[in-house]
Amino acid sequence: MKRLFLALSFFVLFAFCSLAQPKVDKNYDWAMFDKYEAANVEVTKSPDVIFMGDSITEFWAVQDPDFFENNPNFLCRGISSQVTAQMLARFQNDVIDLNPKVVVIQTGTNDVAKNNGTISFPNVVKQIKSMCEIARLHGITPVIASITPCNKFFWMPEARPGKDIIELNKLIKEYAISAGIIYVDYHSEMTEPDGAMPAAYSKDGCHPVQAGYKVMEKIVMPAIQAALAL
Repeated sequence: MKRLFLALSFFVLFAFCSLAQPKVDKNYDWAMFDKYEAANVEVTKSPDVIFMGDSITEFWAVQDPDFFENNPNFLCRGISSQVTAQMLARFQNDVIDLNPKVVVIQTGTNDVAKNNGTISFPNVVKQIKSMCEIARLHGITPVIASITPCNKFFWMPEARPGKDIIELNKLIKEYAISAGIIYVDYHSEMTEPDGAMPAAYSKDGCHPVQAGYKVMEKIVMPAIQAALAL
């Protein structure tokens, strides 16, 4: 009877643990390594600059393609909806292996939105720090860009992230200054008092349209020129 009880207890425990395991698609490319895999193979010359980021970066090439066409040594490596951890995971593939002179890192919006679960802002900064340190180890100059303004996520309409973005930007800027890294402040030049992006710069309050990217280009170009001169 005792053996039967132990066997039944083990079976119940095993069944409970199996049910408790999260259902994960084992074929899911979490970091989206395949997004730029083919494009990276085609890169035969080291670029001057790689822009690493999320949708704000990815859509740049869509909303203002002339920026990249007029600067053929610039590459866009943004992936929509990604959090900082995903960018860190693919940093080797999409930045280091391409050996750029400069990498412009812009991230944090989707961490604020908790797209991949809750993460503290100091831990977001630590992952940005890791990308910068890896870049420097390989002779690549990092430039850190602020999160652009946003006070409403269209995929999470109840959220009002304006103040959180300001708080995270403050920590990102503090790290950049302490590490001697060039900091690009898009936010202060593109924000309304409530932390929203002006309608002239965005249709959904979060993602820039061409006019918004034009402002960003004017801000980031002097920083890139300074970084290339280092």
